[in-house]
Amino acid sequence: MGPLAGIKIIELAGIGPGPMAAMMLADLGATVLRIERREPVELGVSKPLRYNLTLRNRQAIALDLKDPQAVRLVLELLKDADALIEGFRPGVTERLGLGPDECLAVNPRLVYGRITGWGQTGPLAKAAGHDINYIALTGVLNAIGRQGQLPSVPLALLGDMSGGALYLTIGMLAAILEARQSRLGQVVDAAIVDGAASMATLFYGLAASGQWRPERGSNVLDSGAYFYDVYPCRDDLLVSIGPIEGRFHADLLRYLEIDPSDIGEQNDPRNWPKAREYFAQAFRRRDRQAWCELLEGTDVCFAPVLSFEEAPQHPHLQARGTFIEVDGVSQPAPAPRFNRTPQAHPTAPQAATYAGIESALEGWLSGADISHWRATGVMGNA
Repeated sequence: MGPLAGIKIIELAGIGPGPMAAMMLADLGATVLRIERREPVELGVSKPLRYNLTLRNRQAIALDLKDPQAVRLVLELLKDADALIEGFRPGVTERLGLGPDECLAVNPRLVYGRITGWGQTGPLAKAAGHDINYIALTGVLNAIGRQGQLPSVPLALLGDMSGGALYLTIGMLAAILEARQSRLGQVVDAAIVDGAASMATLFYGLAASGQWRPERGSNVLDSGAYFYDVYPCRDDLLVSIGPIEGRFHADLLRYLEIDPSDIGEQNDPRNWPKAREYFAQAFRRRDRQAWCELLEGTDVCFAPVLSFEEAPQHPHLQARGTFIEVDGVSQPAPAPRFNRTPQAHPTAPQAATYAGIESALEGWLSGADISHWRATGVMGNA
């Protein structure tokens, strides 16, 4: 099920953006086989395995890729694959014998997806790094935070998951489509620095035109404006507002019982500190739930600031099925939605077990070939 049904992808197991990209492709219906290490590397991932949600929707086998026999098995699997995902440092798969040259030699139409922080080329290509470093280099981190404060360190969404996993996924889909016409594969070099910079295109344009102030927290979209921010309520819970448009702003003033003449013209930054005080006092008059009952569903651009525990319980997200339960674990559902080729309900993350080899390799190798490779002892229990 799903629009990518029939697409087959080999994932060389890694951490962060690689598994996220593999999850998104599997959520869309692709058959993804994860080649797990004999001793999987985990970073900040909860145990047991069912909580490692980015590993959902695919099966796995365990191989020691330093074993030439294991490399030969991967190359055999790639003969029938549409794509491969790898997230090692530049040069690692080449040393293993699984670089683009070797893989495209056995399957010329293969899309070889590579995800790194710094990219395959450049002075920093082989250096270690993490999400915070990649978004720092691109100017993104410097722009996030409140006035007079240090940059706020965001979740690893802007770099790893968006600039990395999402751009890798888009690139691989584009290359798979092109390969259907040309019958030729290619390498997709997805660097988190490239993706994060690309995501900031709008803001680079604003800065170039002089419409973006370099000081953090002094612009409309970075908490500088009183009408695009969060406020504590009487119960200390938070709400968010964003009525940028004049008519939406006017609606909110009516609900807050604020006279427009008291705060001055909306888009004049000189009025923002005073207006912020009026807004802060107004929101303190009620609990968050009372504001939700008054403002949700209106055009004032309002939403409560919910926790990971609260969000799945919100009526709107429940009505849409934005969150689902898999193996007793609440988690985001596959996105986006498709009306003709809907995705299947996700399966829980699965370990690479010796007993599960036949199931994992079904559709990749014949029964006789599976027996052959099992007999070699190359496949083990992760």
